[in-house]
Amino acid sequence: MHIPPTPTIPPALQAWQVIVGGICGLILTIGLARFAYTPLLPLMQAQAGLSDVEGGWLASINYLGYMSGALLAAWIDDARLRQRLYSSGLVLSLIITALMGLSEHFWVWALSRYLGGLCGAAGMLLGSGLVLNWLMRHGRRPELGLHFTGLGLGIVVSALGAFAMTGLLLSWGQQWLGFAGLGLLFLWPAWVWRPPVPPALHGSHVAASTPSRRWMGLMTLMYFCAGWGFVISATFTVAIVERQPALAGQGPWAWALVGLAATPAVFLWDKLARRWGELKALLLAFALQTVAVLLPAWSASLGAALVGALLYGATFIGIVSLTLALVGRRAPNNPGKAMARLTLSYGLAQVCAPALTGVLVQASGSFRTALWITAAVLAVGMGLLLLLLREREVL
Repeated sequence: MHIPPTPTIPPALQAWQVIVGGICGLILTIGLARFAYTPLLPLMQAQAGLSDVEGGWLASINYLGYMSGALLAAWIDDARLRQRLYSSGLVLSLIITALMGLSEHFWVWALSRYLGGLCGAAGMLLGSGLVLNWLMRHGRRPELGLHFTGLGLGIVVSALGAFAMTGLLLSWGQQWLGFAGLGLLFLWPAWVWRPPVPPALHGSHVAASTPSRRWMGLMTLMYFCAGWGFVISATFTVAIVERQPALAGQGPWAWALVGLAATPAVFLWDKLARRWGELKALLLAFALQTVAVLLPAWSASLGAALVGALLYGATFIGIVSLTLALVGRRAPNNPGKAMARLTLSYGLAQVCAPALTGVLVQASGSFRTALWITAAVLAVGMGLLLLLLREREVL
């Protein structure tokens, strides 16, 4: 009698594997597919003739792709589809990174940046949602601080990779291809240790308090301000430093400091949030990021640039981690969908801000006006957080 073979059941993942896999996924979909553009922007301007306006538009197109991905994620309920799209984003990140170095046509770069934005949404929203869901289902603390070290490490990888390849006298195109090859090191753990498709939650497991429409509206506007503050430094940190004659060649170091500050800072923000509450911790992060933005506007010194980079790295990671975890916990059945809806405002800011900055910089030859505008937007975000605190909705 024929006995059918017993189906192979994949071994259960350990918590450290889920976290490491998620971190590697962020390095691929954000660190390489998005952040590699920041240290390579000055080189592309010098060697490929990319203008300030075109550089700003490419950054905006990237975030247009990110917002498109957030729109898609906001409508997806099927758990299997969410995991398939996340998996596709991991592989596509390597392809579009290589694509940047294979052409000198602006429309090819624009296509790469748009698809890179989709990959970023897959990593930040779908991947983070899968990780948070896994943590909640397995009785772990529902925080994303450790997971989001992948953002800081992605910055470090992009900065040190660019610095090393520049030292080898590689051209801008060769460096993009080098980053694609480097991404292969992170693809295996990100793929093998993906969180499994979560089962649907029923009954009392789905029940969760929901914030008021006013609270959610204020939160959405606050996250728009956060997106504006994030994208200016994320796109132009290296270019701001390189524009100073006395600081030429120091840009990658400033970008590396952003990542080095971001990586351990997530643990501090989680600790502050447990002690003070997420909203008060967010208020402090906004205040410090405002200082980070204003330092290079006040002074052209290397010290101001480096301290600004450190403060920026230490704060943007806290804002993203605390906000997404805060909202994701309110939707345990589909955290990624809840995160995506809030992220649409973040993405909208990321589309508008770089394009406006590119125009301002090309017209004035300086980043100062753009930095002051960014500081004003962050100040509005702080005002919104104060209103949120008065709502007395403790999450």
